[in-house]
Amino acid sequence: MRHSYGRWAAGVLAAVCVLLAAAAAFVWAADPCFYVRLPKGGRGVFFNERYQNAGLLRHARADTVVLGTSMVANYRPSQIQAVFDGPAVKLTVPDGYMSEFDTTLSAVFRTHPPRRVLFGLDPNILIRDESGLTGALPEYLYNDDPLDDARYFLNRDTLYYGIYSLLTLRGGGGTALDDAFTWDGDIWWNHMTALDNYDRPAVSQEQLPAETYLENAQANLAVICRWAETYPDTKFDIFFPPYSLLYWDKTIRQGETEAVFAALELACGMLTQQDNIRLHAPLLDAEIVTNLDYYCDYIHCSGEADALVLERIADGTCLLTAEDAEEKLAGWREFVVNYDYDQLWTDAFWWKWNIDHGAPVVWQPGS
Repeated sequence: MRHSYGRWAAGVLAAVCVLLAAAAAFVWAADPCFYVRLPKGGRGVFFNERYQNAGLLRHARADTVVLGTSMVANYRPSQIQAVFDGPAVKLTVPDGYMSEFDTTLSAVFRTHPPRRVLFGLDPNILIRDESGLTGALPEYLYNDDPLDDARYFLNRDTLYYGIYSLLTLRGGGGTALDDAFTWDGDIWWNHMTALDNYDRPAVSQEQLPAETYLENAQANLAVICRWAETYPDTKFDIFFPPYSLLYWDKTIRQGETEAVFAALELACGMLTQQDNIRLHAPLLDAEIVTNLDYYCDYIHCSGEADALVLERIADGTCLLTAEDAEEKLAGWREFVVNYDYDQLWTDAFWWKWNIDHGAPVVWQPGS
């Protein structure tokens, strides 16, 4: 009896091992997260940035790395390469936290140290703490320990996405690597879309103290300064992405003006002291942020605006320095605090806007 039970147990164990080996072999062949190789033919199935970035950064030998939240998702490597001369990779961490960007960039430097890093430092990233971190970033894909790679090859979700990827590609689907994780194709970038997708808050009767976000900002900025100090041969172009004018309307109405500007001032003070950091502020660029036709909501801008941002980072048009940052922030604060936001909801404003920007006159208020 014991002998039969032992044979049965050995058979079950052998069968399980065969199934696990088959599953691991399938995942290795399908490689949905590009852990083993980049997608053949330059087309892949892109479904999760936090998982697939690990493969992209492992295999993409890039001179320029663009890192950020959904605010950089519509940048394309070919576009970046054209501006900065050299291969590029974009690594998007949607709604990311500073620790996630830190993990990602550490893996980049461990595999292929770049000459330049462009990091989109959203105001939201700047002022948030880590309390909302979910653990969605699979750190075992980003570390240098080969022993825990088994978690990738023996993983139910990875197996599922391997099947999904193969079926999608065989059906003629997939996306070009240059368009990975972009989402601008089906969006109508227009002021009407931006206004429709903006839930204008009521005016708060309380103002947040200026120091509200400073502790969080200090901790987040310390991470960026550590990057610059640890990798002195790399140029860091840190930029505040161009949230639209509606962001400033929201900030003011919620009583956050002093707190947000205090955090921005702290960022300018810390980052402009680093020799290999250049700090850029498309966030303060009136030509972009006041043109709601570039937007689909109160923060996300179009590929056309992204191209302007890249050009202005490259030529230094929106550069902030230790000598002029305080003055430029003060000027921008004066502009946004005194702007007439209510006019954005009037037909007359947009009629004049369209005419001023070359639209034919087909109707005017009162006609």
